[in-house]
Amino acid sequence: MKRSIILGLLLAVGGLSIAVVAQQPQARVVEVTKLKDNLYVLKGGGGNTSVFITATGVVVVDSKNPGWGQPILDKIKTLTDKPVTTLINTHTHGDHVSGNVEFPATVDIIVQENTKTNMVKMIPNSTAADQAVPAQTIFQQNGNKGLAKRTFKDKMTLGKGADEIDLFYFGRGHTNGDAFVLFPSLRVLHAADIFSGKNIPLLDSNNGGSAVEIANTLEKAANALNGKYDTIITGHSTEMVPADLREYIAFNREFISDVQTGMKAGKSAADVAASWKIPAKYNGYAPIATPADQNRVKNNATLAYKELGSKGTR
Repeated sequence: MKRSIILGLLLAVGGLSIAVVAQQPQARVVEVTKLKDNLYVLKGGGGNTSVFITATGVVVVDSKNPGWGQPILDKIKTLTDKPVTTLINTHTHGDHVSGNVEFPATVDIIVQENTKTNMVKMIPNSTAADQAVPAQTIFQQNGNKGLAKRTFKDKMTLGKGADEIDLFYFGRGHTNGDAFVLFPSLRVLHAADIFSGKNIPLLDSNNGGSAVEIANTLEKAANALNGKYDTIITGHSTEMVPADLREYIAFNREFISDVQTGMKAGKSAADVAASWKIPAKYNGYAPIATPADQNRVKNNATLAYKELGSKGTR
């Protein structure tokens, strides 16, 4: 009898322990990739985050999903004892801006002017597979903390010499406010989600994204910044090189060409999307393997049809 009671108690306690462990929130692990002595990429929890350590403080590019701002700040403390002074957001999506609200109020937040407008209204994009937690209320929930303090239209330069950072806007693509962040002394370009990786692009028409213009915008960036960088920090993938960007431009142009061919043949956007495959020459591109991938292709084809009009040209 006593043994049964004791065993029952142990099982109950053990079950309780298991239940407690199961209910504990998953740890927010920030992985660090060192690119240069003073430039790091923090991965996990949303879009890739750059950390640039200057003579006077730390500049951060993108702040990930809700709840990841503090883990970013904690990880930065293991890299340097300098304070975070500046936060740059590359665009409006929640997995790149939501952590803003956890940064100190003293931090200068800078975005492209269209992105500021988008951040204020925070229209959610229902097709955004990489926007795990829609952020349409994140700033309102925090008394508008974390919104941009400064904006730029086409270009802005921060710092000088080894600490210089150049911000550029070349046009619509992933959204209508995609910023390119160049660290000229290190020859590194942070492109974020307008080049999120070797995959089908997410085009957020709710926030000004464009199927027709993305390749043009990327080509403007590649031409304007030609010879100024060797490494590209992507939005959600590994670091890449200029040749990868040129290939991605060709990939997006070929998709539009295929859409135009389908339009002229009298096919619907859904028909084009259903039959479209990633050309074999684009080696290493993520295959269309899930319903989410198929939906992204359909979204992009539908947007292209809308932008191109009935004649299939523009």
